[in-house]
Amino acid sequence: MIKLDTASVEVKTDSQAVALYVASWLKDLALQAKDKFSIVCSGGSTPKVLYSLMAQAPYRDQFPWNKVHWFFGDERFVPKTDELSNYKMVRDAMFSKVQIPEGNIHPVKTELPDAKTAALDYELDLKRYYGAEKLDPGRPLFDVVLLGLGEDGHTASLFPGTEVLKEKTAWVSAVIGAKPEARITMTYPVLESSRHVAFLVTGAGKQKILADLFGGDKNLPSANIKTTGQLHWFLDQEAARLVNDGG
Repeated sequence: MIKLDTASVEVKTDSQAVALYVASWLKDLALQAKDKFSIVCSGGSTPKVLYSLMAQAPYRDQFPWNKVHWFFGDERFVPKTDELSNYKMVRDAMFSKVQIPEGNIHPVKTELPDAKTAALDYELDLKRYYGAEKLDPGRPLFDVVLLGLGEDGHTASLFPGTEVLKEKTAWVSAVIGAKPEARITMTYPVLESSRHVAFLVTGAGKQKILADLFGGDKNLPSANIKTTGQLHWFLDQEAARLVNDGG
């Protein structure tokens, strides 16, 4: 049986089944919300399946698009038209295919002069949405944060060995030098300020890192994500193979 502290773990047959489950889960949570609802998007192939699914019936017609605000856990410092852009991926898969108010989409402004300026600007956007300068543990910033898991254990753009892992004050930081292109990422305190933090992990390529993480390797950035709310792991059978023990 897969166990990771007090996390909720769901194992589905494949990436499509994971996407179907998470799409229904998100729809139900958003419909239950009395006022606005916020989701932090993740890049990567697994979330792309989810976004594409949500742009199709029945989710396209049932989801309360008008009250949901969309943010980005991280972004590459590239133009919004670049194939590496997380914003472009989500826009092409979902935003462009549903009726959603433009003001409900909160992309990182990569048109600004540099990654550090873009990070500061995005932090201001988050604070405006939250309505305060400091995070209150009793009032989460987000309703749902969607995260992926890299084969090196990174999540968002929190890479092993980078200074951003120690950041406790800034809400958003530039990450320069870890990858060929600069990144902008939400920091631990902001990613953790959510009612639900959900990792979406699928495919055989994630077996080893997932086994290391579930085995207790605390050196992995993804292992140090905590939350004021509920932590979820949505996995497919291939990714979970080394840690499932048949349970």
